[in-house]
Amino acid sequence: MPLFFRKKKPSEDARKRLEYQMCLAKEAGADDTLDISKCELSEVPYGAFATCKVLQKKVLIIHTNNLTSLVPKSCSLLSLITVKVLDLHGNQLASLPADIGQLASLQVLNLERNLLKCVPQSIGDLAQLQMLNVKGGFCVSRGNKLKDLPVTVSGLRSLRSLDISGNTVVELPRGLAHIRTLETLTLDASSMIYPSPDICSAGTESIQQFLCKECGIAYYPPSQYPLPALESDGGGTSVDGVDRAVHKYLEEEGEWQNKFLDYEKRKEQKMQEKLEFERRLNLGQREHALLVQQLNSQKDEILQTVREDQMRLEKGLTKHQRYLEEERLKLLQQLKQAEQGIASRIQKLLEDNQRQKQSSDILKSLQNERIRMEQLMAITQEETEQLRRKEVAAAMQQMLAESYKNKLIQMTNESRRQDLVNQACSSLAEMDQKFQQILAWQQLDQNKAVSQILQQIEMQKAAFEALQVKKDLMHRQIRNQV
Repeated sequence: MPLFFRKKKPSEDARKRLEYQMCLAKEAGADDTLDISKCELSEVPYGAFATCKVLQKKVLIIHTNNLTSLVPKSCSLLSLITVKVLDLHGNQLASLPADIGQLASLQVLNLERNLLKCVPQSIGDLAQLQMLNVKGGFCVSRGNKLKDLPVTVSGLRSLRSLDISGNTVVELPRGLAHIRTLETLTLDASSMIYPSPDICSAGTESIQQFLCKECGIAYYPPSQYPLPALESDGGGTSVDGVDRAVHKYLEEEGEWQNKFLDYEKRKEQKMQEKLEFERRLNLGQREHALLVQQLNSQKDEILQTVREDQMRLEKGLTKHQRYLEEERLKLLQQLKQAEQGIASRIQKLLEDNQRQKQSSDILKSLQNERIRMEQLMAITQEETEQLRRKEVAAAMQQMLAESYKNKLIQMTNESRRQDLVNQACSSLAEMDQKFQQILAWQQLDQNKAVSQILQQIEMQKAAFEALQVKKDLMHRQIRNQV
């Protein structure tokens, strides 16, 4: 046997048949069947798995080929998750994928005339499977050679028909008793050991009664466990299973050339559909352009809203600054009024002192006292004036710093707003995010400015209270001296 050999290429007719069937399965309005049987395939094409996955085919017919494996490289068995009927008879499969139990929708599985020696344990996960055919075949050299059935076969709770004839199976697993829906069990009764040949010859009901007795469970006929009929998905499958579909496909083998002519007609129809699709595509492009225009208009509206919000924020900040300035002027006015009241009180005291002159000593003392009081008042007034000048200078310096800071903030906000406008043209989502961030920054700056102004007001109030306390102390001393 040579170490290296070339794979036999499919004939021209087989290649044309494969192309025709693949195109037929992809046409608009096609049924749920993909039939690539008798195409001399050595492996399943990648396009077949892709077609079943995208178009959700329910019937996959690949019989009478040269397949040695079901799943090709770079493909996943999950691509056949929607397949309900899988016909693989007449191939060279030596084994099935270990994860075949993932085909949860599978109802019919035909593996007749392959090279199987065992069935994977995961086959018990096919809860929807109603027909399983692992018949050995007519030729001894080419056929299945199963020695036993896995214990997990008891998980096939929907199985109606099981064919294991033509193999070397001599014992049945007791788990078959748990398959209450089993109506037909085909096997080689003469070669069976467990159950005995006479029980196997009596039919499926006799075998199930024996297995139920062995398992210690009651036997009920399958008629008490109705199942939904197998769906006919355009592949000719009915309650009778794949056998009828196989015969039908054998009869249609000579008609595929006529169908090829129909394919030419459908190709012309496909061109017309292509023109219609291009027309619809143009219409869709126009609608897309209209949507883009509407999106641009919405962007302009959002930018206008951003500008209006910015103007409102600036107006609100200016209004708040004016309000703080008015409050400061009111405080200065109140301070002046308090100074005038103090001066008027001093004047009244002087007048009272002049009216109460009784003697020259008292007058001199009062005069000296008045001179000293005036000196104290002058010093106090100078200190007050210096303190007021310092406060005014500090306030002006603080206001200049705040105005410069506000101008920097305004410039920063303007640059940020310009960046937001530029970014809004490229991405609406980024604009929204940046806008929220700018609003947060502005709120933080505004809160910071408000807190600084409040601190300034509190400092002015504290200074005024300290000055008032100092003046009251001086007046109290003057009264005590008088």
